[in-house]
Amino acid sequence: MLRFSANLSMLFTEVPELERPAAARRAGFDAVEVQFPYDHDAAAWQRALQEAGVELALCNVPAGDLMAGGQGLAGVPGREAEYREAVRQAAEVARVLRPRTINVLAGCPDPQHERERCLDTLAANLAHTADVMGELAIGVVTEAVNTVDRPGYLIDTSRAAFELIDRVGRANLRLQYDIYHMQVMEGDLIRTLRSHCARIGHIQFADNPGRHEPGTGEIHFAKVFEAIAAMPYDGFVGAEYVPSGRTEDTLGWLGARR
Repeated sequence: MLRFSANLSMLFTEVPELERPAAARRAGFDAVEVQFPYDHDAAAWQRALQEAGVELALCNVPAGDLMAGGQGLAGVPGREAEYREAVRQAAEVARVLRPRTINVLAGCPDPQHERERCLDTLAANLAHTADVMGELAIGVVTEAVNTVDRPGYLIDTSRAAFELIDRVGRANLRLQYDIYHMQVMEGDLIRTLRSHCARIGHIQFADNPGRHEPGTGEIHFAKVFEAIAAMPYDGFVGAEYVPSGRTEDTLGWLGARR
């Protein structure tokens, strides 16, 4: 049976952030994701999640200036100290909120940095993150991101992500497979999911083009969801899309899976 989570950084933005867990629960979600739960006190998030009766499936390690168009932290040589501070902050929040998984965004290093050096930096930072989160019994994932939306993103295919994960060599490090990003970069979604199911720690989705809800683009989500449901996958499937209207009006796909 599929277990869906709602990404509250993109869905239910019609209401204030701390009211979104309850909105997601009313809509039928049992879990939520928050990209960066650092603008509110962790205790406030904890109350909102507990009162709504939802689990926190995923959040990200702080990514510095990445979301504002900068390089980010994890894969950028020279920013190792900043990244370790970000991991410390993420661990403090994780102790309270107990997310199932923490995601690390590789970033978009400046072309002045040699790619191999960036990969070495990212691998070391991922190893550190996996060690810190492993002490809290929390999984770590990293994702491949398409370079159409994010030019210069360091890890842009599932193959590159798996090579990186192999380089790091930590048992609690797996891939966050984003269906939207991988449809843009490589397609072959179901084959990849089936082939690498054991190495996938979290799945996210949006349709393409547009990054809107299922049914607005080219992806045959009925088949994709059917395939995931048949796999020995034990994680959540996260709705991380830009609603084409009010969030509640874009959840027809969720009703179809109940």
